[in-house]
Amino acid sequence: MSYHNLRVVIDDRVAWVTIDRPPANALDQATLRELEALLGEMEENRQVKVIVLTGAGRFFVAGADIKEFTSLGGDEAEALALAGQQVFQRIESFPKPIIAAINGMCLGGGLELAMACHIRLAAAEAKLGLPELNLGIIPGYGGTQRLPRLVGRGMATRMILTSEMISGDEAARIGLVEQVCAPDELLPEARKLAGVIAEKSGVALRLALAAIQASTPHPQEAGFAREAALFAEAFRSEDRQEGVAAFLEKRKPQFHDR
Repeated sequence: MSYHNLRVVIDDRVAWVTIDRPPANALDQATLRELEALLGEMEENRQVKVIVLTGAGRFFVAGADIKEFTSLGGDEAEALALAGQQVFQRIESFPKPIIAAINGMCLGGGLELAMACHIRLAAAEAKLGLPELNLGIIPGYGGTQRLPRLVGRGMATRMILTSEMISGDEAARIGLVEQVCAPDELLPEARKLAGVIAEKSGVALRLALAAIQASTPHPQEAGFAREAALFAEAFRSEDRQEGVAAFLEKRKPQFHDR
């Protein structure tokens, strides 16, 4: 299958997937659909045992495509959140290991995508964060559920409420990523890790991932549903309209708390 926003290269049992949607690899709905189609293709491909996901240029994924937000009402926003969550939940429960190689800016939906992957490597100079509150909305693709589980409730609350960005080094310190690398060593380290994993039994990999997934506190589906509903409520606010407009106009938002 051919993709418009993804580049896929299969080499020595590893599928290298690069998100390539200039200028910032924004995660629009079309790219989400391509990711979902890719998962179906990779699951059936017996030549692929590991997937490495990265971004083109200076970006992993800079976030969602904010231009799409201008036409969404609350109901449409909830449907968008649920659709994105479904793709990311499939990544998290995928029967083959998925490694995120975070090469640059990894914000909003980009960080939510990375958090759904099984293992995360980051360049030291990468920037990671969930800046949705700057737009008058909240994370909607699982960010409020996965971030506390990875870094703890307090740190996650701070990151989400302040919209602060952290470096790859800081992300490693707090447990958001498993390894930090110099920029030119990121992909070689990802290749080394993927190669070690690809030598294992495909059956054992699938069963190990399923067992690890079973360790997650349940029911997380209830948390995802609540997040989507609250994401929709944020979209019904005047502050969301102001936040998105300010972002597109490259100015500081003036929120009126309604």
